[in-house]
Parts: sequence; structure tokens; C-alpha cells
Amino acid sequence: MCRNITALRGLEPPATPEEIQAAALQYVRKVGGLTAVSATSRSAVDEAVAEIAAATTRLLERLPERKAPPKSVPPLRRPEVRARIAAHEAAHAAGREHTHEHT
Repeated sequence: MCRNITALRGLEPPATPEEIQAAALQYVRKVGGLTAVSATSRSAVDEAVAEIAAATTRLLERLPERKAPPKSVPPLRRPEVRARIAAHEAAHAAGREHTHEHT
């Protein structure tokens, strides 16, 4: 199993759509050999991620309950990852504000 994809079955609270989407993106990037998603591959990647996320959601709904939670915590539940995402989003928002001030 790819080390970057975390087990989602058996989480409490259950896996969120955001966590399922992130796992699907990691899968697509790994299988596609992509370190980043370019403009030319964006459409294909987005479509594949949507399909895999939908299949993953159905799978998690249909599997029996897990007796023990997964051994690792999904990245989106880790405080350091959430902080990194928030910092990235804040920097992106600041860049957009700065661009709008000069237009």
C-alpha cells in the first residue's frame, strides 16, 4: 500500500469528504507519477479524483465496522498539517488581496 494514503475505515468520527478527496488525489498522483498537477493534466486528474472519491465513499459505506481504529492518524487530522494548510491558504489570500490593490 502506498505510504502516503492513510486507512480511512474505522475512523472516529468517520472519514470526511475532504479526507476521502485527499486520499483519492494522493492515489491519482502516485499512479500517474505526478509530483504536481499541471494545467494540461488538471482535467484528467480532477475527473479521476472525483471517480475514485465516489468509489471510496461507497466502499467505506459498505464495509463492515472495523474492530479497532487505524494505527495512523490521517494527515488532515494532524495539527501540524492543518497549520501548514492554513498558512498556505492565508498566504494565497494575502497574495490575491495584494494583486487586487494594484489593478
